[in-house]
Parts: sequence; structure tokens; C-alpha cells
Amino acid sequence: MFAVSLRLYCFLFQNSYITPTQQKCCVMIPDLDERGNLPAGIHRASSWDTIHRRFGTNSHRIEMLDGLRIALHSLKQAGCKKVYLGGSFVTNKQHPNDYDCCWDANGVDENRLDKIFLDFSPSGRQRQKFIFKGEFVLSSIIEGATNTPFLDFFQTDRETLGRKGIVELNLEELL
Repeated sequence: MFAVSLRLYCFLFQNSYITPTQQKCCVMIPDLDERGNLPAGIHRASSWDTIHRRFGTNSHRIEMLDGLRIALHSLKQAGCKKVYLGGSFVTNKQHPNDYDCCWDANGVDENRLDKIFLDFSPSGRQRQKFIFKGEFVLSSIIEGATNTPFLDFFQTDRETLGRKGIVELNLEELL
């Protein structure tokens, strides 16, 4: 039942957040807007080097990227193909506390998936932060306070409630 609902979710909503120009692989991650956010939409990273150059601007951020890369390798080993990177990490904040990721479960083999990626309890999220320097949730899970899927929730500015951008990481291309 879970896999069927997730597939349906991906089919119905996956591409509704991508603008026509972003569907092309050559589009670069755009500059931040006046609020320090990425412009609204899902912006595809073309390579790990692109992510590193763009967001690894100091030693703190590079350490976070090292944790992210370890997590992405683990997710890829389980068959995950897409992860969406958001939170203050993809803003102009010099020392974000962590990064926020949601991952697409389409094609993921639960038997090969590290169970840490399925523990959404406060202690599980703390473990994720300790090990990977960021948090991971399923893109299709509904965020309780807003009643929206995390893929959509991560694209909402908490202060203005306006739209902001996130970065799509295609694990088949990046790693």
C-alpha cells in the first residue's frame, strides 16, 4: 500500500513544481533573491562539483557537505534516485545549523535502506544530524502543521509563507 501511494504521489505531483526551463539539464542553480533564498521552483544540480562550489563557501558548510555526501551514497545504494536539498543551507546564511532533505522513495529497496532514513522521531532526527549533519524525510510524508507534503513544505518560506527554491539532486548523475 505504501509503495502504491508513493508512486501515485510521484506521478501526480513530482513535476508540478518544475518550470519548463528547469526541466532542461543545462540550467544552472540561479542566484539568490533579495531575501537570500533561491527563486521559487526546483533547481536541478548538474554535478556534485556544482553543489560544492555553490554551497561549500566555508569550512562549516564543507563539513556539512561531507555528511550529505555520505547520506546520499547510502540512499543511492538502496535505489534512491532523487533527493531534494533545502532549508537554510541553500540560502545566504553563513553558518546554517543543518540542511533539510526529502527523498523520493520510488525504486528504493527497503531491505537495503539504512533504517535511520525512516526514523522521523525527534531522537531519530537528532541521530541523522549527528551522523550526516542534516535531516532526511520522505518527500511524500505530510508535514503536520501545514498539511502539505515535505516536498512542498520545503519550498515555503517560514517567515513570509511565500515560495522559495530547493535543489534537486539526481543521485544517478551526482555520485
